[in-house]
Amino acid sequence: MVTKKILGKLLLLGTLGIALGCFRPAIPLRSGPAYPIDLFYENQAPDRPFSELQWVEITRDEALNERQQKNSSRMLYRGNDAEGKQLLTAQLVLKAQKLGADALINVQYKYYTSATSEGYTMRGLAVQYRGQ
Repeated sequence: MVTKKILGKLLLLGTLGIALGCFRPAIPLRSGPAYPIDLFYENQAPDRPFSELQWVEITRDEALNERQQKNSSRMLYRGNDAEGKQLLTAQLVLKAQKLGADALINVQYKYYTSATSEGYTMRGLAVQYRGQ
């Protein structure tokens, strides 16, 4: 027989478990947008055979604007935010699709900044799956 005291403790434990993230959802949650081809970052690889097509790359290098140079002691307003990186990734995916790629592997994003300029390179190896 379950008493009110035991039932209260079970309810409290269940609530704490949910609050602390001890329970996993039944449906996996996606992080980020879905792209029409598969993306694999530096330490990931597809689980099926593929043929390499070619490297695709997006690069930009430009001078810092006045807003970015106002406070030279701190790096304010530099780099791409998450939305900007998603846009770059979409552009990279589009380039790979034009080559007939099914996936991009070894996708890398590198950003740099100096006292007078900033830039980035995003690149990945376009591949086609074999045996489909």
